[in-house]
Amino acid sequence: MKLLETEIYGKKIGLLKRGDHIYAFAAKCPHAGARMCDGWLDAQGRIVCPDHKYRFDPANGRNTSGEGYKLFTYPVDIREDEIWVGLMSTNN
Repeated sequence: MKLLETEIYGKKIGLLKRGDHIYAFAAKCPHAGARMCDGWLDAQGRIVCPDHKYRFDPANGRNTSGEGYKLFTYPVDIREDEIWVGLMSTNN
């Protein structure tokens, strides 16, 4: 499991492969704008923000450490050997 930041049509997106799933999420923390891919994954596979240690579920963006923020997530589709990311957030 590794966090990777990429840019799609000028928009910075974070990617995470966990098992057979690939998750796409906003590259910046919704709290203070830290780069989420500079963070890490905790033992439950949640993304931990590098600045304030807030934790987010990559599947739905839910803040699991209780601060009330939500990380935007994006739909992902695997087509042959390509990863397609829908740039409209799934949890506005």
